Amino acid sequence: IYSCCYVSRRLNQLSSHDPLWKRHCKKYWLISEEEKSQRNQSWKAIFISTYSDLGRYIQYYATLKKAWDDLEKYLGQRCPRMIGSLKESVQEEDLDAVEAQIGCKLPDDYRCSFRIHNGQKLVVPGLMGSMALSNHYRSEDLLDIDTAAGGFQQRLGLQQCLPLTFCIHTGLSQYMALESVEGRNKYEIFYQCPDQMARNPSAIDMFITGTSYLEWFTSYVNKVVTGGYPIIRDQIFRYVHDKECVATTEDITVSVSTSFLPELSSVHPPHYFFTYRIRIEMSKDALPEKACQLDSRYWKITNAKGDVEEVQGPGVVGEFPIISPGKVYEYTSCTTFSTTSGYMEGYYTFHCLYYKDKFFNVTIPRFHMVCPTFKVSTARMVSGGAVVKTLLETNHNEYAVDEEEDSTDTDEYEDRRRVLDIPAPGGRCPRHT
Repeated sequence: IYSCCYVSRRLNQLSSHDPLWKRHCKKYWLISEEEKSQRNQSWKAIFISTYSDLGRYIQYYATLKKAWDDLEKYLGQRCPRMIGSLKESVQEEDLDAVEAQIGCKLPDDYRCSFRIHNGQKLVVPGLMGSMALSNHYRSEDLLDIDTAAGGFQQRLGLQQCLPLTFCIHTGLSQYMALESVEGRNKYEIFYQCPDQMARNPSAIDMFITGTSYLEWFTSYVNKVVTGGYPIIRDQIFRYVHDKECVATTEDITVSVSTSFLPELSSVHPPHYFFTYRIRIEMSKDALPEKACQLDSRYWKITNAKGDVEEVQGPGVVGEFPIISPGKVYEYTSCTTFSTTSGYMEGYYTFHCLYYKDKFFNVTIPRFHMVCPTFKVSTARMVSGGAVVKTLLETNHNEYAVDEEEDSTDTDEYEDRRRVLDIPAPGGRCPRHT
């Protein structure tokens, strides 16, 4: 319209009709009435000035700005310390300088996000979620553009990959591929996973977490602001809860949420590590004499091949919690599979505090754990010689494995960690139990 207004008087009149520009300002730039009043400009002037600065991002800006606004509003009420770690936006020349530094073009959706916020400071907790076990802690920061550029990779296995996140405890990052090399799709986002069975350090498998920055960031924000991820002690924990994964036995309800831990998993050898968080709650309407104490647990663990393991043991994570009306007990544990998926189910055995000879079982609902899509490295070292392996993109349950090792109840996790020679993280993590 702005260009055509020079050709026709009628179009010229239309192009000056401010309500027309108001609609575009709200649609593409999310300009509010309050902001317009503060700027003391017409809607047309606001649209033109904003377009001259952000025009290349017109197809992404509104989506990303809304995501950032929603995230700030949600966390501002629940995790104000995290909001304080966000950095102000950068300018076009800053992003151009980074492209010149790394010798690669940045995708427009990624650039657009930095025009809104320049990531966050390297602090804990990280904006992109945390995970805590008794001896392991992860919290991912969203990197600012300069720190990301400093971590740009040219080494074999991660050529032309830019880190998006970083955990100062584990060194873990999610990377974005800026070019389609080494079997990756351009702009694909992934966790790196070194092939522990290959001698070639460039043999790096990938757990895929996104197909583009826009999809990756907005889907994460949606999970956060809709309550899909719990907020625990001012941190976002990336547990996923299936609303159907709930079981009630008389007055006691058990619900489960789960999470996959890429930093403790590997494709070769097949070892997929999951953590689960269990919530046990007694109805507030229950009679006082219903108070009880957990004595033991029973697990039935089934992998994708149908192999079953049964585990019994006293208490949970070394504790024997007492449950009374209106009270909640939560704990976190973990398990491993040699297949890409599996499920667990079982029951807890309680005894009544008022009738000590009365015992009863409380059902634990069946909950499934599924490894995210992964890609196998294109490089392998076999018998001391280099081979190139055709890329295999692997979806859930499609990867055949013949390993004997399988799942285990995670009160024995520390022993398993020693067997697998997984390095212990620096420091001791907090435990939210």
